[in-house]
Amino acid sequence: MGTAPTQCPSGITANFHAKFDNRTEFSCSSFPSTLNLSKLNSHPTSKGLVNKIGSLPDIDDLFWEKVPTPILDVVENPTHLKSLSIKELKLLADEIRLELSSTMSKTQRSFKASLAAVELTVALHYVFHAPVDKILWDAGEQTYAHKILTGRRILMPTLRQKNGLSGYTSRTESEYDPFGAGHGCNSISAGLGMAVARDIKGKRERVVTVINNTTTMAGQVYEAMSNAGYLDSNLVVILNDSRHCLHPKIEEGPKTSINALSSTLSRLQSSKSFRKFREAAKDVTKRIGMGMHELAAKVDEYARGMMGPLGSTLFEELGLYYIGPVDGHKLEDLICVLQEVASLDSMGPVLIHVITEENQCSEDNQKKVTVEKQQEGLSLNDIYFFSNDDHCRTYSDCLVEALVMEAEKEKDIVVVHAGIDMDPSLKLFQERFSDRFFDVGMAEQHAVTFSAGLSCGGLKPFCIIPSAFLQRAYDQVVHDVDRQRIPVRFVITSAGLVGSDGPLQCGAFDITFMSCLPNMIVMAASDEDELIDMVATATRIDDRPVCFRYPRGALVRTDYPIHGGSALEIGTGKVLVEGKDVALLGYGAMVQNCLKAQALLSKLGINVTVADARFCKPLDIKLLRWLCSNHDILITVEEGSVGGFGSHVAQFIALDGQLDGRLKWRPIVLPDNYIEHASPKEQLALAGLTGHHIAATTLSLLGRTREALLLIC
Repeated sequence: MGTAPTQCPSGITANFHAKFDNRTEFSCSSFPSTLNLSKLNSHPTSKGLVNKIGSLPDIDDLFWEKVPTPILDVVENPTHLKSLSIKELKLLADEIRLELSSTMSKTQRSFKASLAAVELTVALHYVFHAPVDKILWDAGEQTYAHKILTGRRILMPTLRQKNGLSGYTSRTESEYDPFGAGHGCNSISAGLGMAVARDIKGKRERVVTVINNTTTMAGQVYEAMSNAGYLDSNLVVILNDSRHCLHPKIEEGPKTSINALSSTLSRLQSSKSFRKFREAAKDVTKRIGMGMHELAAKVDEYARGMMGPLGSTLFEELGLYYIGPVDGHKLEDLICVLQEVASLDSMGPVLIHVITEENQCSEDNQKKVTVEKQQEGLSLNDIYFFSNDDHCRTYSDCLVEALVMEAEKEKDIVVVHAGIDMDPSLKLFQERFSDRFFDVGMAEQHAVTFSAGLSCGGLKPFCIIPSAFLQRAYDQVVHDVDRQRIPVRFVITSAGLVGSDGPLQCGAFDITFMSCLPNMIVMAASDEDELIDMVATATRIDDRPVCFRYPRGALVRTDYPIHGGSALEIGTGKVLVEGKDVALLGYGAMVQNCLKAQALLSKLGINVTVADARFCKPLDIKLLRWLCSNHDILITVEEGSVGGFGSHVAQFIALDGQLDGRLKWRPIVLPDNYIEHASPKEQLALAGLTGHHIAATTLSLLGRTREALLLIC
């Protein structure tokens, strides 16, 4: 253990006393001033990463006007943090924040949550020994500093791009990501499972889970905490409280303050001697009997409740030992508390309440980034909030304007929203009808049953939930709404492929799981006019539930006139273009790609009919029979999984005898695999859902294989 420390030019003490990856001791000469790209392929922290991501980008494309980060440059993996002093760790945190501000602002991705969690991330990797110790995150936006410290720094500019880094933690991306995160509220459940498995197998690794304010709105978190309290396995839960309140109504909640007293109490609460004293006191009171143990427990709870912030006793009631609040930007306190917790062999579940600021940025970093952005013509506001005055018109804008028009006529209309973030467009409705708008946060199950209750009370609820998050509440959709035939109007946003959010928020399954319900009316809008009409249609349905979906992104037309919607006749589609050779029956947004395919095929002399189904359930039987009778080929196209619209069409035309003759039918759906993050156009191409792919399928059925190949090559 005995070599003398070598002083690096940057002032870092480069003395490592352990072996790293079959290499013995490191000196300052062992670390390059910048990351060596040639080493990334063989480095253990990037195991499987390069194969997944593909070829590395050009170094000149990654580091524009690279700011000096001397300490970060020598940290290739978390093990290298162990020899740094507190002062050096603070400088490292500043450099990570500067790196995030410089690099991530050019990718136009929000990174405020990761800025807030920099010191917390550094402290976690300094105290714990990942990847042996397991560190799980609930929200992907908090993990960018974690990615930088675990061998992925060079690839951060590729975040959420095709063949680039995931925006979330990923088991296939790094051994430092023990569980996939990003969908929210799963880390405690998964972490508890890992902790119990560890105990059964007789291992000793630590399991740490990091949750945030948004996560605490989800019921699964409290179910997991309750189970953790019952099982009493060693588990560390960190609440990264960047909003200074444990309540959903952040702006109304009292802010939790951090002062010298609270810091001292947090250190005391986490100390080994205090915990041992507390356990000894429990044993003594149990032996005394006569209710002394219960009385002492109440005194302990009340005393700790008085010292802690509002809401802290909730975690104690669930069975977690509460420590906090701790200043999330004071490394000394973070490291002290984490070290004390990590040193306990038998501690049970612990919750550490960490207070952070999302806009945390050192003055030096702000000045440097401000100068860079001013040179590029951007304001500091653009860096952290990505405000954009040139806002493209979206389907959500259209939806909200239609809801406002209907709500002005119909006083019983209310809106319930659930999900991670509220679409900015919804603020228009919230401002106009504040008493008729309910944002429940990441509580989709509650949102559905709450909407059912509103409906039973005589109101007309529109329950707005992104497709990928509606999956969480499917049991409530079935039993609390559809089975009871309660008229809840489900607005399914972000339907289909979602670009850079990849498979995590992809709305692939809603057509399938909603259309199989006996009482549900299922619609999909192909453009903004139909979306307005579907809002009007849903408003007038009072005897059963209804749902309609629309994609994420810009409108087909950005200059559409604002007008009131007209109710559609239930179960009716329409023919947009009439031909005689082939029928393309599109559902939802894919109608536009069917029109593109029709334009391509018309140039090749093929007459194509394009129809907009509008309804998956009930189907337009009259339209289907006409298409089958007047065309040799029928192709259905949808941006959803197998089992959806195409399956319903197949069921009908098979039972109706339409497949017994000359008709050829082919479905085009999303492939039976998860499509990774990329641009929307790239994802559509990977899924085979572009106009060219639809046209190529048509040509193939017509026996014109060579022309089909030319279209998609």
